Amino acid sequence: MSAPVVLITGAARRIGAEMAQTFHRKGFDVALHYNRSAQEADALAQTLNTARENSSATFQAELTDVSAVKAMAKAVFQWRNKLNVLINNASSFYPTELASANEEQWDDLIGSNLKGPYFLCQSVAQQLSESQGSIINIADIYAKSPLKDYSIYCIAKAGNVMLTKSLAKELAPEVRVNGIAPGVILWPNTDDQMSETTKHNVIDSVPLGRTGSPADIAQLALFLATQDSYTTGQIITVDGGSSLTR
Repeated sequence: MSAPVVLITGAARRIGAEMAQTFHRKGFDVALHYNRSAQEADALAQTLNTARENSSATFQAELTDVSAVKAMAKAVFQWRNKLNVLINNASSFYPTELASANEEQWDDLIGSNLKGPYFLCQSVAQQLSESQGSIINIADIYAKSPLKDYSIYCIAKAGNVMLTKSLAKELAPEVRVNGIAPGVILWPNTDDQMSETTKHNVIDSVPLGRTGSPADIAQLALFLATQDSYTTGQIITVDGGSSLTR
């Protein structure tokens, strides 16, 4: 039988790349979505294809552009003609203080965290239904308890949570839809977003006293996609217990 297929958005780096490698080791063919990280996506695809020939390919799309999202979905189906798992992982993340926030930031944050995932789900729902597949949305603990000065991001992730719950009802019983809400897994890409003092304070608020790892998210995603069969509409928090203190 042909290998199952997973499409992961934002798969070139960080948690996305970890999930891609984890699913690949489990025997999945992996469609790697990227927006601007072409070099990293190509390198990851080459690594996966070296391990198992013709098992991975890259697909570029700007998730705020619905036509690009639909074109990417079509390209993935032309590559493999089926889909078993969709992981909406790609996300923009940066502060937007109310006094200075603008429409461009709104469109970017809502687009990457909510609009793009919604229309990608729409584009692949029929194929997932045919394969009795699943959708996994990467949410955030800040969807429930907001992070100061990140209002647009938190609004977008709150919408992502409701996207998960709404589609879990709408796509049942054929497709299961769940979310994962990471806590402190990786620090932001740029040092200017978070000082060392802030990082120290964040770790102090985590009962387990440390950051998590991308593997913590990847292994849970793999479990939801391949071992679980009776969970849908749930947001599973992976935060070292930090939400207990909020």
